[in-house]
Amino acid sequence: MADTTQSPGGSPRVRLEALKSPWTVIAAILIGVAILDLGNLAGTIEFALRALAGTAPYILFAVLLLAYLKATGAETMVAKAFQGRETRMIFLAALFGGLAPFCSCEVIPFIAVLLALGAPLSAVMAFWLSSPLIDPPTLLITAAALGWPFAVAKAMAAVGLGLFGGFATRALMSGGAFSDPLRERKTGGCCSKSAPVGHNWRFWTEQPRRDRFRAEFVSNGVFLLKWLALAYTLEALLVHYVPAQLIATVVGGEGVLPIITAALVGMPAYLNSYVAPPLLAGLMEQGMTGGAAMAFMIAGGVSSIPAMAAVWSLVKPRVFATYLVLGVSGAIIAGVLFQMV
Repeated sequence: MADTTQSPGGSPRVRLEALKSPWTVIAAILIGVAILDLGNLAGTIEFALRALAGTAPYILFAVLLLAYLKATGAETMVAKAFQGRETRMIFLAALFGGLAPFCSCEVIPFIAVLLALGAPLSAVMAFWLSSPLIDPPTLLITAAALGWPFAVAKAMAAVGLGLFGGFATRALMSGGAFSDPLRERKTGGCCSKSAPVGHNWRFWTEQPRRDRFRAEFVSNGVFLLKWLALAYTLEALLVHYVPAQLIATVVGGEGVLPIITAALVGMPAYLNSYVAPPLLAGLMEQGMTGGAAMAFMIAGGVSSIPAMAAVWSLVKPRVFATYLVLGVSGAIIAGVLFQMV
């Protein structure tokens, strides 16, 4: 909806949002490097540009894939995961959670409708836990930064966490918990209401779907570009200025303790799924173990602000607390298993 009250220069809130852009952060970082360590400015820029160029094919494919899924209306098929027997629903919800091309604002009304229609909380929890961890673009970005073995393991961990959370919630419900999980809520959402209804794999046969493909391609391309540019700039700083010994001391070494530490640190230190892989690549080069990296990434994804907001806005605090506990526990388990393999 357009804001007709804005002044020509934009409202203070709009200007503040513009200052919070990743481009602004990148500019501030480079200015800081120029002031404090001018000799390293060219190296920082070169590092970020080389990393970004190496990821460019993955970005292009990811953007094309996501635009295609949006234009075809593939997300409407996810609703079928919440029909049938509860066990089947949990399995399909965990699987579709890692494949559905939902943005953070689309998840909220989608889940609200499912809960209002009586979908079991166990299946919804499975979807909630797996959805913020992986999707097609995230899989490709993770593979570009950390390699396909790590990316595939993360995808498996996402589905596994969904199953773990879904069946754990089912067990708690069988004991009488969560009899009334929903908050009182108002209707409404932040996403476009003009999306095509239903799905059609041959999206190019319909003008609205072609328009959506174009819009999604541009918006997601810009989104990925700016966040990955920030990620690689931060990775350059990490490699140049953070002592490897410090990383190795905190989250390096063998055993479960570094994995637990990484999960607990990863939860409050939220990094979105596009920023985290490059930074973790830098940390692993400096001594972070693979298991700790996996735990950090899983816990950080579960505790992302959009993911937590989606849960908090719809369910009561005890369900929200269960979501966080299951997320951290699952992150630690995923880290331990990945380290063992």
